[in-house]
Amino acid sequence: MKTIKDLEIEKKKVIIRCDFNVPIKEGKIVDDTRIIGALETINYCLDHNAIIILLSHLGRVKEKEDLEKNNLEPVAKRLAELLKKDILFSDKTRGEELEETIKSMKPKDIILIQNTRYEDLDGKKESSNDEELGAYWASLGDVFINDAFGTIHRAHASNVGIASHLPSAFGFLIEKELNALKELDHPEHPFVVILGGAKVSDKIGVIENLVTKADKILIGGGMAFTFLKAKGNEIGKSLLDEENVEFCKKILSEYEDKIVLPLDAAVTNEYSNDEEYRVKDIDNIDSDEMGLDIGPKTEQLFEEICKDAKILVWNGPLGVYEFSKYKENTDKLLKYLVDHKIKAILGGGDIVAAATTAGYKEKLYHVSTGGGATLEYLEGKTLPGVEAIK
Repeated sequence: MKTIKDLEIEKKKVIIRCDFNVPIKEGKIVDDTRIIGALETINYCLDHNAIIILLSHLGRVKEKEDLEKNNLEPVAKRLAELLKKDILFSDKTRGEELEETIKSMKPKDIILIQNTRYEDLDGKKESSNDEELGAYWASLGDVFINDAFGTIHRAHASNVGIASHLPSAFGFLIEKELNALKELDHPEHPFVVILGGAKVSDKIGVIENLVTKADKILIGGGMAFTFLKAKGNEIGKSLLDEENVEFCKKILSEYEDKIVLPLDAAVTNEYSNDEEYRVKDIDNIDSDEMGLDIGPKTEQLFEEICKDAKILVWNGPLGVYEFSKYKENTDKLLKYLVDHKIKAILGGGDIVAAATTAGYKEKLYHVSTGGGATLEYLEGKTLPGVEAIK
């Protein structure tokens, strides 16, 4: 893997594609985890007297009203605080003013260029990997470092486009992500997969790719009820991904010994956090009830299976995590993994948010910063941002 350490960057203009796609409310950053994640690569460039040019997207830009809420200026201010140094900010994504500013920069100077997706307002130039735009951004620097794992599964002008014109390598964040995920290519056994979240459709590729490698796949979340329906269970008003019932039947018939479904569930009559729930065995769910979390028997069964795992990957919470009543078993299993020092990789998205909220994020083996990118890796798909630098 070609990393920043393999490139000569002393006094060079280094373009770093970061992932500063952070939540911002009323101009204030709610969670700066992704900004902190970029600091190691930025500091390495500072230590090597580079001129640093930062690029990132923020949100989606489909119309002019999206520009203001997706302005990267608050990120420039937060970066300045974290690095304890001035950060230049360009409110334009291209143009003579930006070019002149970069020409006047000295080693250790840093500029953050405005949201790359501002370019999507005019024909989706960023998201469609417009050749001219990628070449233009590349012309601003001498070398390119991709450190935005969250977009590595997308071919955009600010990653694949720039990489096709400059000497390129990965930053430290992507290096860590890929090294952790590579352990799943030829995993130690027992290898356990935990899948939650709402729909089976979101996880079909992951199941198909991992079911031959894994010793067990534990199914929770809303998607569990589609599998249970495929088995012939009454699931009441629980979430059903009707289009994929046949897929679930096929997987269950071919890999019955590997797929582990809930034994019990927290059920209620209303999709809310207000009504009291009751725990019922899976075989006893009534037609007017819906399951919103796994039950205690299932959580204990999952613990028992995870106990011996040499490596484990988990994507998606086991219940409706945004409701406090239905986050209990996700939190319990996270705590079990931490307490028993099980080598667990969290595959981005909602399960990372759950681990962060519960205070376990720093205690787990690896927590991925990119949900979509991790899912596509787990599906066995080619990641354009990786291929461009390979």
